[in-house]
Amino acid sequence: MSATQQKLIEGALAAVREHGIAGVSARTIAAAAGVNQALVFYHFGTVDELLSVACRSETETRVAVYRERFAAVRNLRELLDVGRALHEREKTDGNVAVLGQLLAGAQTDERLAASTGAALALWTAEIETVLRRLLDGSPLGMLADPAGLAQAVSAAFVGLELFEGVDPDGAAQAFTALEQLAVLAEVVDDLGPVARRALKMRLRKL
Repeated sequence: MSATQQKLIEGALAAVREHGIAGVSARTIAAAAGVNQALVFYHFGTVDELLSVACRSETETRVAVYRERFAAVRNLRELLDVGRALHEREKTDGNVAVLGQLLAGAQTDERLAASTGAALALWTAEIETVLRRLLDGSPLGMLADPAGLAQAVSAAFVGLELFEGVDPDGAAQAFTALEQLAVLAEVVDDLGPVARRALKMRLRKL
């Protein structure tokens, strides 16, 4: 990727933060990037294509930042801790606002919906990898489908990020409830062999 293309990607994200998805144009992107607006079309063809590339590229960068932390997670509570840290960092950097705008635009723009969905899938894949590792051998692994659970976690995380903007206290309560569930999962995993066998037998009947 050329330096100009990178400037345009950064400019597109900055324009979304400043103007919202409805106010993004070649002009606002070029102004944020400090380049001629004709370069938007030269390098990406359309504003929509630039937004799609920017969405994917930025998410790949953000996922890479957290990959080592995901790999070091040992239990569900630590996974939630990573989620909290990620949430605070992304909010501070303005990426939560960008996500909200992209999701809003995706409701009526198929191309943006596809790129936003693909970007979210990158996070989901990382979470699924962690969940498969954590649930392997756990009684909960008999009950929870890692792929489906990863989708649910991703959806809940996106919802909490947006929800906090209108109800910070409610979002904090939701994080606390998730923390309590993580503690419950630890209790289940710490059961003795007899209790684990009884629980597994019970789960097989569900």
